[in-house]
Amino acid sequence: MLAEAPVREGSRRARHQAAHRPPPSGPSLRTTVMAGAAAVGAVTTGTFTAIVPSNSQNLASSASAEESLTATLAANTVSLDAEKIESAVAHFAPVALQIDDDEGGDEGEDGLDAVDEHLARLGKAADIAAKIAAEHAAAAERARIDQIVAKGGLDGWIAEALRILELPQSLAPSVKKIIMAESGGNPRAINNWDANARRGTPSQGLMQTIPSTFKKYVHPSLADRPITDPVANITAGVRYMIATYGMDTLKAGGRKNSAGQYIGY
Repeated sequence: MLAEAPVREGSRRARHQAAHRPPPSGPSLRTTVMAGAAAVGAVTTGTFTAIVPSNSQNLASSASAEESLTATLAANTVSLDAEKIESAVAHFAPVALQIDDDEGGDEGEDGLDAVDEHLARLGKAADIAAKIAAEHAAAAERARIDQIVAKGGLDGWIAEALRILELPQSLAPSVKKIIMAESGGNPRAINNWDANARRGTPSQGLMQTIPSTFKKYVHPSLADRPITDPVANITAGVRYMIATYGMDTLKAGGRKNSAGQYIGY
């Protein structure tokens, strides 16, 4: 258990007196109330009142105290200059912030123009890049065809004929199928047994064209070549087929019957 600290007799007596002290009354209370009222009046009327408390502690009565206080207030009342007060008061006025729409619009338009210009440059760059890529692809394809043509043979002749006709090399398999069905890939093949042969105009060459057809459809750049020239013969047969039956028949590898068997062109 903690020991209780000793309490001095003087401290105990002071607390007892404070607890039993009577509340303020009389002139002292009235002085306090009047001072507060004077302060409120100063705020309300715009005047300032200075109160000088009296040092006299022995007032005869409440009436004499009130008379003394009234006289003191009247003697020490000071009126303030309204102009000085007004000049000391800070006035705040609203500030309008105005933005020039025209200048802002110009800046916005300039910004949009810059974006448009940048996008246009990007578009041009993309177009140039695509063009360069296409040129490289075309160059690579030309190199590939050159190699095929240089090797010669049936594939080389077909590749060269399609290049002269400016047709896609993707048609090469279809053209080759027709050639193999017509001549077996022999550029000097001649048909001596069909109706054309009996009329004295036998079919000849890789595509088995008759002389009149060859003369009409051979590519103009090869018109001086004979009917059995592989490349010239292919150009004549392909052009005739496209003109007579259309590109789809050429892509399909010639005409076919209902059973899917080749029947010529």
